[in-house]
Amino acid sequence: MIDDAPVKKRDIARSFSMAAKTYDASAFVQQEIGQRLLERLDLLKAPPDTILDVGAGTGLLTRQLQQKFPKSRIIGLDLAQGMTQFAKSKQPWHLWKNKPFYICGDTEALPFANKSIDLIFSNFTLQWCFNLKQVFAEFKRVLKPNGMLFFTTLGPQTLIELRTCWEKANPHTHVNDFVDMHDIGDVILNSRFCDPVIDMEMITATYKDIKQLLIDLKATGARNMNLTRHKSITRKQDFKRMLEAYETFKQNDGLYPATFEVIYGHAWRMDTLVHRQEEDGYVRIPADKIPLLNTF
Repeated sequence: MIDDAPVKKRDIARSFSMAAKTYDASAFVQQEIGQRLLERLDLLKAPPDTILDVGAGTGLLTRQLQQKFPKSRIIGLDLAQGMTQFAKSKQPWHLWKNKPFYICGDTEALPFANKSIDLIFSNFTLQWCFNLKQVFAEFKRVLKPNGMLFFTTLGPQTLIELRTCWEKANPHTHVNDFVDMHDIGDVILNSRFCDPVIDMEMITATYKDIKQLLIDLKATGARNMNLTRHKSITRKQDFKRMLEAYETFKQNDGLYPATFEVIYGHAWRMDTLVHRQEEDGYVRIPADKIPLLNTF
């Protein structure tokens, strides 16, 4: 993580470790998007030999990856030790033959050899990584030539209602910041991934009570961890102002919306033996690798 990152890694690891037992019951948005990301794996022409689930959390999607690709070797990685321990405890006996296993590790310093992974799968994790250049460099390093990357993350319109209402209540930061889709695309292109595809959709969850939204966020570990957050307990009058401001978003059906800007992406790792970037910044392609054009 870069030095001026808005959140410290140890705070992220601690928050998600504490949320391991409550995560699945409140992470309905994360689970829905995870299912949609799993469906996108149907694009693959053949089962990958080795799959890395980055940000495996409770292991829910890691286990589903094993069911989808029963002959593949599945590895779940998470920054939070509490999450990896919980995931291990939930391992069903019928999966022990292939045995997905879990590692506590940092996305910015993956504990894997170069060119050792066929597929990287990552759902709702990159928003907690603040040095994306390093993250995608690591993804590229561990992927085999022609290896594939599939991911989801959150964009800046996420929880825009909650952010707007807290801004009216007091000047402190209450909602974590998220990176724009175009900035993520630029990082992927600069990392020399091949044929990157980035798309976005807006998901709106609804709540009968704003307090339930806050409970769900805390239960999934997605609490406010910004360094600029107010370090003392939020004053009752500020909390009341936030709730009053949220009333302006109340829908005709009496429910309160919570917006999630979901970003999807996938890309191939190109063969660096074919496309080489020299010290002068130019990418040089050997002449024997340039395809012949049809002539008419």
